[in-house]
Amino acid sequence: MDKTRWLFFVIMAWFITSCDPLITTFDDVESAVLYRARNTTSTPANNSTLQVMTWNIRFGIGRLPFFGDSCGDRSIFTENEVMTTLDSIVAKINSLDPDIVLFQEIDTESKRTAYIDQVQWILDHTNLNYGAFASMWKSQVIPSDGIGRIDAGNAVLSKWKIESADRIQLPLRGDQDGLTQLFYLRRNILKAKITIPNQDSFYAVVTHSTAFATDNTKQKHIDSFIDELERLESSNSFFVGGGDLNSIPPGALSHDFCETDQCAGDTQVHVNLDGGPHREGSYFNNFDNEPNLLEPLYNSYAPAIPLDIAIAGSTHTTHSTDSSFPWDRKLDYIFTNLNVVENSGTTHQDTRLLSDHAPVTCLVTIP
Repeated sequence: MDKTRWLFFVIMAWFITSCDPLITTFDDVESAVLYRARNTTSTPANNSTLQVMTWNIRFGIGRLPFFGDSCGDRSIFTENEVMTTLDSIVAKINSLDPDIVLFQEIDTESKRTAYIDQVQWILDHTNLNYGAFASMWKSQVIPSDGIGRIDAGNAVLSKWKIESADRIQLPLRGDQDGLTQLFYLRRNILKAKITIPNQDSFYAVVTHSTAFATDNTKQKHIDSFIDELERLESSNSFFVGGGDLNSIPPGALSHDFCETDQCAGDTQVHVNLDGGPHREGSYFNNFDNEPNLLEPLYNSYAPAIPLDIAIAGSTHTTHSTDSSFPWDRKLDYIFTNLNVVENSGTTHQDTRLLSDHAPVTCLVTIP
């Protein structure tokens, strides 16, 4: 029996025998899941600046070999393995003491990470008090590679109360067959309204754009993120926004990462789709407009890392596919319509064993 027919029978059996949906789909806009630390800590009544962090934490497995990236072959990790990484992630967060954190690839109830609710665990072990979570991959079971139950997505964690939060659906990939798309990620924008003292309308916005699409889905994701920031700007709201945008900065050295990301034994480096050549996950050269994707963000808002600095050398690169490689491309960003304190933007490259992405922080001035 071929894979497609087997998956069809698995799906039909589930629908017949279960009252719960096998795969969770989402409305275009719906409320995100709100969290609170078990023991909240006090927050300063008046702050002139806020420290903001963005971090793709690779669902708390550090640099362990995962089948979906880094040429790994594992899909399930032990509680001890996950907790060891989470302890290190929390230690880094506590050393920096950010006021707001934008998380990507954070698990809440996933077999692959021992069903640990990482949002709640990080809240309970840091000075962050409130959280909002939006799933990008939620299913009772993923019937391939042993993944099983999954709930992973984006999160905003804050010292101050999150008044409300919306999950905004992004377009699905257009280069997949229907069955693959059914079980695949449903990426989103998470927009959280935070009760910053003396601020009527303050938001934190996080997203995680597609990494592997070979069509123009990444363009759609970035455009949707820009549109959401523009709506906040036009309503006279203040915001900090960012995440793993899976795009290199405009003007960065053009590079096709096909060979860099190639695994030992790979025989096909490129695939020819939509005008190729390119390879899934090469991050660059996937389609013609990719080098210009982030220009509107740099043109309209203040970045944590100014563009000229971001593309000068390797000081602010944030990603590599293997811990033995140095950080080799910048994919992680913070943008705001507030003022960024000069020279406060930092890329924390001392975290290479904690995730395949380095966190970025900056200070923003509150009006």
